[in-house]
Amino acid sequence: MTTPDKNTAQSSEFQASRVSMIAFAHFIHDLYTSFLAPLLPLIIEKLSITLSQAGLLSTVMQIPSLANPFIGLFADNKGLARWLVILAPTLTAIPMSLICIAPSYGMLLVLAFVSGISVSLFHVPAPVTVARYSGKYKGRGMSFFMTGGELARTMGPIFAVAAVSVLGLAHFHFVLALAMATSVLLFMTLEASEEPVKAKRRGSLTDAYKEVRHVLNPLAGVLLARAMMHGSMGMFLTVYVEQATGSLWLGGTALTLYEATGVAGILSAGTLSDRLGRRRVLFWALLVAPVTILLFATTTGVIQILSLLITGFTVLSTTPVMLALIQENAKESPAAANGLFMMISFALRSLAVVAAGAAADAFGLEMMFIISALAGFTAIPFLIKLKK
Repeated sequence: MTTPDKNTAQSSEFQASRVSMIAFAHFIHDLYTSFLAPLLPLIIEKLSITLSQAGLLSTVMQIPSLANPFIGLFADNKGLARWLVILAPTLTAIPMSLICIAPSYGMLLVLAFVSGISVSLFHVPAPVTVARYSGKYKGRGMSFFMTGGELARTMGPIFAVAAVSVLGLAHFHFVLALAMATSVLLFMTLEASEEPVKAKRRGSLTDAYKEVRHVLNPLAGVLLARAMMHGSMGMFLTVYVEQATGSLWLGGTALTLYEATGVAGILSAGTLSDRLGRRRVLFWALLVAPVTILLFATTTGVIQILSLLITGFTVLSTTPVMLALIQENAKESPAAANGLFMMISFALRSLAVVAAGAAADAFGLEMMFIISALAGFTAIPFLIKLKK
């Protein structure tokens, strides 16, 4: 009697326990990266830094993302995806748990940059590992994974403030224990790949790009179109609502509702794409999103609130579907391909936020939302070019 190959079985089955563990690790990892914003008032007061210096910290933390393709290539060639996923939560938590006791602004910049490197070390190989354990249900796996990150951004500020209240600034670094425990759990849960690293393997970014260019090129256009919608809503929604109502509380509530429906969209879109097809789910999400942004910017009352909820669900839901597309087509260099995708996403999102701010300064926030919605419609031609 022939025993089925273990790797073959794993290639088609959805291993819920391991995928959930990586999603939990994503939650823990991003919990630490979300500490900076809520702790900034305390850091500014302690070190007497300016708001411009405070803003530079976030930028410095994101600079290492430009090296994502090279990190992915390294992970592919050395077969280190599993170890990077295991160690990254702790490596990120170390600098982020020390920001409250940093003796100088220069040290804060170093801690931010080091944490940014670790962020890339986690986010580039983690989707590859998720894809491995998701079998033919890669959309569902990416939905699980991305939900962990979105929940972290929602709960991180609350956790940081509570930890400072209980531990104080001097002992805030004790929060590192949670990340270390997570790394231990990952080590116990994620089994080593049975496929040995090929001694002759010397993949390149050119090879990785050639393998996925038939999906990466159209997705780059989709990312560009989505970036304006994503950037305008995520960065300026609170300001728009506060100016319209005079209530900062309502502005914060609007952003919370937007993010909450985004979590629901992320959790469901990947699974739906497994059943209905990746392109079909992306098409409907990116067709509906610009319409609801236009409604949000031009209506009031119940229609405006419903438009906000649908916008959050559609705009934020597309990432796990695109991640699944990349992993399905990247057979030889999955981490490098994911690094290319993430670098493009980071660069376009950064540029879109600047463009949205310039449009708001020139034409007002309402017109900025309208412009971002019109830009969102340009995703449709790129989706049509996306091959099945």
